[in-house]
Amino acid sequence: MRVALIDYDSGNLHSAAKAFALMGREAGAEVLVTSDPDLVRKADRVVLPGDGAFPACRAALDAVPGMVEALRETVLQRGTPFLGICVGMQMLADLGHEYHDTEGLGWIGGEIDAIEAPGLKVPHMGWNDLKVLCPHPVLDGITTGDHAYFVHSWQFRVRDSAHLLATVDYGAPVTAIVGRDNIVGMQFHPEKSQAVGLRLIANFLRWAP
Repeated sequence: MRVALIDYDSGNLHSAAKAFALMGREAGAEVLVTSDPDLVRKADRVVLPGDGAFPACRAALDAVPGMVEALRETVLQRGTPFLGICVGMQMLADLGHEYHDTEGLGWIGGEIDAIEAPGLKVPHMGWNDLKVLCPHPVLDGITTGDHAYFVHSWQFRVRDSAHLLATVDYGAPVTAIVGRDNIVGMQFHPEKSQAVGLRLIANFLRWAP
């Protein structure tokens, strides 16, 4: 199994690569950090990280020649399992409103809006309890109350509640995990979420949608 961890200068690749390599050894998976669209096309799993502002991440992804096309071909047409992390998850949306309106990939309907949490600090930073809303293979062994590590000021408002797999409470429900078909996204950082994060990564590597 080959796992393509996409390098487009917009993610904490060192920590993510270490976590995926650790769980990949147990699953017999080779983790490739790559900006080569052809390697993405050949991958059995695709991971898109992302840190920073939505427009900057989208511009950086677009700046890698052929990468968006390779992602669409691999994930949408071939059905290769895909995981988006943090802003990599937000880019699944139709539109982001950070600084200015920016088109997302449009793979899961919805928009990226600012977190509204009166009386609470924004960004939402640190550990928070997941609330699991519906079963999913990637959530195997994960239950409501398990902790994950978040760092974000913007949230994914999904259009179809069937695509909302888990939330956290931060003054109001905030999207934590989204998914449909062969696509899943996590607002938090699984590579920083200790045992829960490693379990999620392992589940993703075993997932056969």
